[in-house]
Amino acid sequence: MVKPTRVTNSIRTIRERAGLTQAELAARIGVTRQTLIAIEQGKYSPSLELAFQIARVFAVGLDDIFQYPADHSAKDTS
Repeated sequence: MVKPTRVTNSIRTIRERAGLTQAELAARIGVTRQTLIAIEQGKYSPSLELAFQIARVFAVGLDDIFQYPADHSAKDTS
């Protein structure tokens, strides 16, 4: 069984706002539609290179698309 990633994303929302279908975005970034679906659903984390390609299509920063929860268990170093 595949463990879902903790990385979340806003790809679907941004893609729909841009008027792109899953197939169109997948073709632009060089992956299959099934891969894009898995990324949108949080079942797969894209490589760093692919994440940059996605951000570049929408002309936004990585943080505008991908989120990673803060680790509350980390010790405060201040």
